[in-house]
Amino acid sequence: MNTLSAAQTLAAGVWQSGLGQVLGGLVLVAILIAAFWMGYRIRNRESNPPKPDEQPHRPDDGSLPGEASEYRRPAEMPQTDGAHRLMPYQLKDGSEPSPDPPTEEKRKWGGISSGGFGSGGTGHGD
Repeated sequence: MNTLSAAQTLAAGVWQSGLGQVLGGLVLVAILIAAFWMGYRIRNRESNPPKPDEQPHRPDDGSLPGEASEYRRPAEMPQTDGAHRLMPYQLKDGSEPSPDPPTEEKRKWGGISSGGFGSGGTGHGD
């Protein structure tokens, strides 16, 4: 007993013969071509990238913009008479510029050995 209608039989025959797959492929190719064409039109409307002479330049000293290269030393802690307490707004920043570089002795870490995970030490000045 055949329960398929004539239209269903025709559609099944077209799909099995490969004509439906070819038509589906052509539709897909047409969509891809249209997408590339639309992207090309949008890109043509954008402004051109700047030329090398229009690019921003580094300062003459060779540093990056916003970069500061200077030696710093700790700011002195203001002394009080003990009766008056210093408030945070009365303190200066933590450091101030220094004209000369720190000595080799000050640059080296002389504190407790920090140790590390798996180093075998306690991490508290073995």
